[in-house]
Amino acid sequence: MIAAHRKQPLWFAFALHRVSGLLLALFLPAHFYVLGLALKGEAALDGFVAWTDNPMVKLAETMLVFLLAVHMFGGLRVMALEMLPWSARQKTFAAAAAAGAFGVACCFLLGAL
Repeated sequence: MIAAHRKQPLWFAFALHRVSGLLLALFLPAHFYVLGLALKGEAALDGFVAWTDNPMVKLAETMLVFLLAVHMFGGLRVMALEMLPWSARQKTFAAAAAAGAFGVACCFLLGAL
């Protein structure tokens, strides 16, 4: 059975912020690998860049941008919780953060296609 506090929208905002941070941390080794390819030479990096034209890679990049936006807007939400007095509008801030992240990811996807 789910605890009562886990049914609240702000708990979902917290969980999404935490999961996005963990997934971004898991992305870092792949990012460092690609940076290492740049050090190996132009041919190695060009081969990787050619692979990124794959539609599945574009979708994965969109998800990465979504995770970045979710984490950024979630961080802004946490800062609002810390600095602003509590109000019922906190749920609205959480929903606005999720909507903003989705909008950023959609703009990236449209630009990538």
